[in-house]
Amino acid sequence: MAARAKARALIAKGVIGQRPKTSRGLPVGSIVKCTDNTGARELRVIQVMGYKGRLRRVPSAALGEMIVISVRRGTPDMRKKIFQAVIVRQRKPYRRSDGTWVQFEDNAAVIITPEGEMRGSEIRGPVAKEAAERWPRIASASSIIV
Repeated sequence: MAARAKARALIAKGVIGQRPKTSRGLPVGSIVKCTDNTGARELRVIQVMGYKGRLRRVPSAALGEMIVISVRRGTPDMRKKIFQAVIVRQRKPYRRSDGTWVQFEDNAAVIITPEGEMRGSEIRGPVAKEAAERWPRIASASSIIV
């Protein structure tokens, strides 16, 4: 039982403890697109999980990070509810360790459960490699990994 709980905790945090530094492109209050089939369409970033900031500095999130969101547009049973999500695309350009710069055309996230499982069953559009490496459930559900 203890091993199972430990594995669940690893999944919830994301597999990689030390991750590459990427530009933080989504501050709190940003509107992101929901790219899975849970019924949500538009999400607002409320908080960044694990963010340790400074006085009067607005928390911001990058690719592959878990965030707390509220559903702004979507089906009536999803609207005005708070969930956790993982960012899979961001518009702000970021640099990979091989020297290439990557930028997506929209900001998008996938809604997950607190244990790290996806609420939906499919992901529409591409998923960043950084998010797919950190979240294996998202990688298995995505069709395109960039």
